Amino acid sequence: MTYVVTDNCIKCKYMDCIEVCPVDCFYEGENMLVIHPDECIDCGVCEPECPADAIKPDTEPGLDKWLQVNTEYAEKWPNITAKKEPPADAKTFDGEAGKFEKYFSAGPGEGD
Repeated sequence: MTYVVTDNCIKCKYMDCIEVCPVDCFYEGENMLVIHPDECIDCGVCEPECPADAIKPDTEPGLDKWLQVNTEYAEKWPNITAKKEPPADAKTFDGEAGKFEKYFSAGPGEGD
């Protein structure tokens, strides 16, 4: 088992999860974060820290796509170990359906 970041992180990117991760397995895209599944130690401390409820264990049904997204982009995007401010309009997008199809960006974030 590993944890994955799902579509509710897109355009929210709160980053509370980064502060509690003991192994620094988060990677930053332009408008979301992902978890590197080979680095995640399955401790679960990040899940309750996410205000957008975007972090889930990959054992939940229907998360195969998100495991693939997290795996692919953790290899491409820079590592991030320090919390930054979320986008000013994050609350506007929190909970919106279909965010991957509407807003996902494959572009990297800044990282540390």
